[in-house]
Amino acid sequence: MKEVAKQVRGLSLGDLVRVEWFDASIGKSLSGGLNGIDVPVVSWGIFLGVLGSKNRHIILAQNCFRYADGFYDIDYTAVPLAWTANAIAIAKAHVPAEEAKQLLNSFLVGGKRTSIKGKKHQQKAVNHE
Repeated sequence: MKEVAKQVRGLSLGDLVRVEWFDASIGKSLSGGLNGIDVPVVSWGIFLGVLGSKNRHIILAQNCFRYADGFYDIDYTAVPLAWTANAIAIAKAHVPAEEAKQLLNSFLVGGKRTSIKGKKHQQKAVNHE
């Protein structure tokens, strides 16, 4: 886990990364027992950061739909940090810094857009309150 923490600290907003991790699994004892518990996964995406209020997750943007007002609708993968086995940068600063900041902002506000007096803006999403 210390090695993974070191790897993640070396990642920057906008890096193209590869994250190897283990997913949760379900099954029956007759389907493999201990041999079927570990489910290895590899995810690729643009690193947006490590976020989460209860459990920390590596956030990877995967498909980014840019709207004319500069906001994005983002398909993302949130990989639990505790389940991560390896996290490496494939290409540093793959997304330019300003665009990467726009991606992160769009992720953080949740993609809710409204129009007030002809001006479009995004509202912060409120979840589970």
